[in-house]
Amino acid sequence: MSKTITVKNAEGKTYQFVDDGSPMQGGMKDVYFSPDKSYVVAFFRDKQDFNSKERLTNIVKTYRERIFNQAGGEYWKELFCWPSDMLEHNGQTGIVVPVYQKHFFFQKGFHSADIIKGHEKQGKWFASAQYRSQQFKLHLDKSELGDWGKYLAVCIKISRAVRRMHAAGLAHSDLSYKNVLIDPVTGKAAIIDIDGLVVPGKFPPDVVGTPDFIAPEVLATIHLPKNDPNRKLPSIATDRHALAVMIYMYLLYRHPLRGGKVHDTDPQKDEELSMGSKALFIEHPTDKSNRPKLNQVKPTHLPWADASKIPYTVTGPYLKDLFDKAFIDGLHNPSIRPTANQWEEALIKTVDLMQPCQNTNCEQKWFVFDNSTSPKCPFCGTKYKGQLPVLNLYYSPKAGNFRPENHRLMVYSGQNIYQWHSNRNVFPNEKLTPEQTQPVADFHFHNGKWILINRKLTSMKDVTDDKEIPIGSSVDITDGKKILLSKEDGGRLVIVQLVNN
Repeated sequence: MSKTITVKNAEGKTYQFVDDGSPMQGGMKDVYFSPDKSYVVAFFRDKQDFNSKERLTNIVKTYRERIFNQAGGEYWKELFCWPSDMLEHNGQTGIVVPVYQKHFFFQKGFHSADIIKGHEKQGKWFASAQYRSQQFKLHLDKSELGDWGKYLAVCIKISRAVRRMHAAGLAHSDLSYKNVLIDPVTGKAAIIDIDGLVVPGKFPPDVVGTPDFIAPEVLATIHLPKNDPNRKLPSIATDRHALAVMIYMYLLYRHPLRGGKVHDTDPQKDEELSMGSKALFIEHPTDKSNRPKLNQVKPTHLPWADASKIPYTVTGPYLKDLFDKAFIDGLHNPSIRPTANQWEEALIKTVDLMQPCQNTNCEQKWFVFDNSTSPKCPFCGTKYKGQLPVLNLYYSPKAGNFRPENHRLMVYSGQNIYQWHSNRNVFPNEKLTPEQTQPVADFHFHNGKWILINRKLTSMKDVTDDKEIPIGSSVDITDGKKILLSKEDGGRLVIVQLVNN
């Protein structure tokens, strides 16, 4: 029989939870819903010492205030499921946590079974090719999968949340697809299990992390005592490794280090070496010894497990460079791993390189333009047919002098230009005003030609023909056309390149 229990925090604030005798159980906590299911109260099964309680107090007060009680704090409530209070009850320590948003629960789950229907969408379900394969009995229903463009959006949200956490001096310590909820249908994500945050020099980590996401240096020194100066513990640097692994897995549905190379006949020792001191990128350009052995790969993991068919270069030049830094240069050199901010910027520029696949049956729906004269979708093989405009973005370090920005914007019918395209001083992040989220111009294929319609730009100009482009009017998109999007400080110039197929 269930009963409603009332508990007060140290300041006398009242919380309630429903105890029916069978709470949900996490790795370390028992979880109870509030009567209205707007929050949960999670009690640690093990007694928390003074240091652990101090850490929790700081998380629910000091660190929470730094992130949420500042300008733009509301934005972060969607990207973190952050504990809001700490409680003591019957000798147990508990935390109060908001209930996950509705879109983070499976509406259907598996195609042929209701096993995970109504359960939270842990990232692990979306990071493996197996759960996408219709050959696998327990594959996810298509309605849950989203498309490749949405996975890019998910990765942007995760990178942004990690960037904010690191800016506050905090490391998650167990960043993994277990502790990140994602919804590929809406492109949303949220980091959970915040109660184990690491504060360097003050609150050490309680865990070393989740297999698949533990940084090589942590595994390589795991045999050393915790107080040994050579022992590497979870930190911002190890979070960066985990973030890179997560992004790779969400875009390519395979692990970047789990290949075919065997280091030891003892499975446990082999695991420690292959993910630790001997870790090697499966797509390393010169050392190919860890390439996946396709005769050992399950059919349900194909074609994604075949790196020769779907190489990591399909993610585009910006992400390819960061994967190189994460899994080649920085794999065993933590100091040079890409930051969350670098991932966020590269992902946003990659979104601008996206092109919708012309095959309506393509499961991924989108692909990154490969800078070739005959682009095709790498996922279904469909070649692009027709005239494809590519906009090269230029910025002006001083009046009248424009330089290339290594930034392109692909054109498709209905594609929008936003303020962050027209002006390099505007960046699409949590600081955008509502007005800045609105399109300022858009592209259409009309009467056999491409046009750009100006919706809100007050100083748009056709530089090629020396004509102003007033709001509400359009300009033809032709090869070599130069268009100044804005005369304001930071305003960009675009030069059109037409690819004909």
